[in-house]
Amino acid sequence: MNDATVYALDFDGVICDSAIETGISGWKAAGRVWLDMPETTPLEMIELFRQVRPLIETGYEAILTMRMLYLGETVASIYQGFADKSERLMQEAQVDSEFLKKLFGNIRDAWIAEDKIDWIQQNPLFPGVAEKLARLNQHCTWYVLTTKQERFVKKILSANQIELQPERIFGLDRQMSKAQVMKILRNRHSGLAMHFYEDRLPALLKIQQEPELAQVQLFFAAWGYNCDADKAQATAQGFAQHQLVDFLV
Repeated sequence: MNDATVYALDFDGVICDSAIETGISGWKAAGRVWLDMPETTPLEMIELFRQVRPLIETGYEAILTMRMLYLGETVASIYQGFADKSERLMQEAQVDSEFLKKLFGNIRDAWIAEDKIDWIQQNPLFPGVAEKLARLNQHCTWYVLTTKQERFVKKILSANQIELQPERIFGLDRQMSKAQVMKILRNRHSGLAMHFYEDRLPALLKIQQEPELAQVQLFFAAWGYNCDADKAQATAQGFAQHQLVDFLV
């Protein structure tokens, strides 16, 4: 007998701890745009990238973040002017977001073709999540809502022996916001409880503003890519704040 709750889960920062792989892919891609950057990603840059990771909504922004770090921007300065600095870098390099999205995907595809095992290892699931998803498969309907390209989500889930039908993965390829996807799912599963787990506060706030989604229970995934200020604001906004241990129950 299926549980009457439908789960919608963000991927990076909720299911997958992809910060290292995203940072390295961002550095490699930046090296294709700015030829002065070394080929190998310095370890200290990966550590700094993890601190800035909460700012990133879509993977291609890792390219711009790594360029900022290479140019000597501090974590604090990136937080203060991320959007403006990103726009300036793209204008100076004469590239746009669509170019960077394609480049970022190509860099990942090349890494997978060269060493898929290494790529998968740099995209570990958070501890206990694989077992949680296996249990959901037995009792519930669940979806992935992500700004990641869908082919990469499929590869990571498959490598962890997690089955999820392709039509239940809503990624960058769909060109829809998470709020738009949630409305589709809400209509598809009318009458059932729906839980949405997301580690990025801005994404939760956008869904909170949609009257059609007022019945969706929103969970702030505190184990993901967010900072103390996000956690405080999530509490102030009334979101249910879960640690990983809460999600795994």
